[in-house]
Amino acid sequence: MKMPTIFKPVEKPPRPKRYIPVSQKFTYSHIFAMLWMITSIVISLPWVYQLGAYITVPVALLIIAGIAYIPGYFNAFMVSSLLFDRQPVIKESFPTEPITILIACYNEEKGIEMTLEYIKKQDYTGDVRVIVIDNNSSDKTAEIAMAAGVELEMNVKVIQEPNPGKHHALNTALNYVDTDLVITLDADTLLQKSAVRKIVGRMISSPTDVCAVAGTVLVRNSRGKFLAKMQEWDYFLGIASIKRLQGLFQGTLVAQGAFSIYETNAVRLVNGWPDAIGEDIVLTWRLLSNNRKVYFEPMAVAFTEVPESFLHFFRQRSRWARGMVEALKVVKPWQQSSPYTKYLTGANLVMPYLDIVYTLIWIPGLVLAMFGYYWIVGAYTLLVLPLAMLVNYILYRYQKNVFEELNLNIRKNILGFIAFVLFYQILMSPISVWGYCQEVFKLKRIWK
Repeated sequence: MKMPTIFKPVEKPPRPKRYIPVSQKFTYSHIFAMLWMITSIVISLPWVYQLGAYITVPVALLIIAGIAYIPGYFNAFMVSSLLFDRQPVIKESFPTEPITILIACYNEEKGIEMTLEYIKKQDYTGDVRVIVIDNNSSDKTAEIAMAAGVELEMNVKVIQEPNPGKHHALNTALNYVDTDLVITLDADTLLQKSAVRKIVGRMISSPTDVCAVAGTVLVRNSRGKFLAKMQEWDYFLGIASIKRLQGLFQGTLVAQGAFSIYETNAVRLVNGWPDAIGEDIVLTWRLLSNNRKVYFEPMAVAFTEVPESFLHFFRQRSRWARGMVEALKVVKPWQQSSPYTKYLTGANLVMPYLDIVYTLIWIPGLVLAMFGYYWIVGAYTLLVLPLAMLVNYILYRYQKNVFEELNLNIRKNILGFIAFVLFYQILMSPISVWGYCQEVFKLKRIWK
């Protein structure tokens, strides 16, 4: 008996996703953001006139623009941009280029050995050289680093830099670097096992005009005090997503010193790390202004120790705000070579205005609302909540994909998330304003 012929359906290959040029993504995201802002203005007109009855309409517009219009525009731009984001595939998944890792240390005897252990555990098969710079420590950082290098059978060189300041330490170490690629790593930062492989792979897979790649830095001590629990969500949702947005437009604004990779010669061409409290910010902006690009690699993950005391947190975040102002003074946005980096750095010109309005007007308005006076904080301010939740949901989905691919688990830090959404900006804006004042009045720099 003749067996019937079985016809199997031919599987069609998956349709390639349509490539949208960066210029179009930029345009589409701006259109969406502008539409969102125009809608916000129309809806909020009764609020403008109500507040204007007390302080005049022009002043009311200035206040509401800082509270709602401009933040809403930036959030809408971020949401639409991230929806367009399709991270290019790393072409070389197992690179073997020799690299040098610089670790600047000041009194890090408690953690430097563990940092080196995590470097040793990397699945990177290329030659890894480590330079530990003892930046005038008063403890046994140098001795412990040397002993750990011998015990772990690693290529570790320990050098001394007596002049205090991270830029001194890194620039001294730069003289010892003989590899084309150099990574900076903070002494309290631990690398996920594929972090070096991922960040080097992204670097060598990128176009030749890319001179640096920022890694993803997350919180390692989120089981600690409450302030650390809030910061976990800032790093996980806020900082990582902003870098992803900037990387999409080929201009990540901070290749952070905690974990980033650079072309060694590119750093040398701009005379290394500058004498600035935000040395990594100014360095990155100088690289961008030289017609180079800086990318971001979400899969290259490191975990850092964040401040658990309010004083340490206050000093760190005010230092970051001051560093942004330093960068704006050194490299003006209109001096940037790319239209995208002109826009991204130019957006920072608005940040002091937003933080000042939030600190001096929105927070007092919140206090007034508690007593029944809804001139500033009222029903109309609730309209920003849907966009805020949408932003956080999209960012969470992106980061969840990163964690799943790396076999990492997201901690169920619900209380920290609620505090992050409701109270984090109330902390951040006044601290940032103080950082701006520090730079304007040239107050003493404090790193710790």
